Amino acid sequence: MKFLRTTPLAVLALAAAGSCFAQDKPVELKFAHWLPAQHSLAVTGFIPWAKSVEAASGGSIKVTIFPAQQLGKAPDHYDLARDGIAQMAWISPGYQAGRFPIFAAGELPFMVDKPGPASAAFDQWYRPYAAKEMGDVKMCFAHLHVGTIHSKAPITEPGQIKGMKVRPSNGTVAQMVTLLGGTNVQVSAPEARDALSKGVADAITFPWLSTIAFGIDKVATFHTDMRLYAAVFVWAMNKPWYESLAPKQKKVIDDHCNNEWAARVGKDWGAAEDDGREKIAATPGQTIVPMSKAQIDVWKKAVAPMQATWIAEADKAGIKGKQALDDLKAELVKTGGAN
Repeated sequence: MKFLRTTPLAVLALAAAGSCFAQDKPVELKFAHWLPAQHSLAVTGFIPWAKSVEAASGGSIKVTIFPAQQLGKAPDHYDLARDGIAQMAWISPGYQAGRFPIFAAGELPFMVDKPGPASAAFDQWYRPYAAKEMGDVKMCFAHLHVGTIHSKAPITEPGQIKGMKVRPSNGTVAQMVTLLGGTNVQVSAPEARDALSKGVADAITFPWLSTIAFGIDKVATFHTDMRLYAAVFVWAMNKPWYESLAPKQKKVIDDHCNNEWAARVGKDWGAAEDDGREKIAATPGQTIVPMSKAQIDVWKKAVAPMQATWIAEADKAGIKGKQALDDLKAELVKTGGAN
């Protein structure tokens, strides 16, 4: 009898929870990204986030995902969100070198190791700067992955980059290639395999699993085993769309645009990308190029001037560059994401 008495109450409670958004006008959130529809980040990040938003809003926010550059080219995704072509976009600010100089700190070589803690650190660090540098969108959160260099011939020393044609992951990695005497081939990730297969590029900086997802492993079969660089990304939202939401809907978005989600996406996607190393190692015709600590130290010394370059650019952007970089390093150590 106790079960029978409490069941109607439980039903009413569930009904109340489901109807708390009933008075809110249903809205669509167009989410644009430029990865393949079944990319590991879509599976570990975009789709779980979208489902969580829909559930938390009682279905009043419907998320429609547009993958594979359906709404615009990869470098255009910031402007897609700003202009309302998409309500949300996944953005690689490094595709527009110089436009977001503060954000570029997260791309400096040999700064990060574990992508989950490092994503939490970078997101926490960047939030105070977002209004200054990305004020025409609503920042949702930032996260990163860690990558290395994949090539047609084995690479172990920074001196080998001299004279090579390299597709960089972002503007900061492009600076590294230039510093080491190489030539940059500026193409987005979806265009990278074509550049390698046609001989336009000799090598590419990429994370492990995406090397398989984009078919890079078919044309670049040597993979240097080091935590060379990070690529940092931001989820950004159209401001007028966000401001038009009902209060409860805004809270749902706010609850999904925070440091916890940055850490979660960074961890889940980062782990999936890093797992790609073992998949590549187990694939016939692929070679993991081993690296000793001494060899990696040579690389670190060769790219060390890049930190001074970033500090100078940050100073020009109106912040105290050295202090800001020190703060980022401290945040990375605090979360356990530092290299």
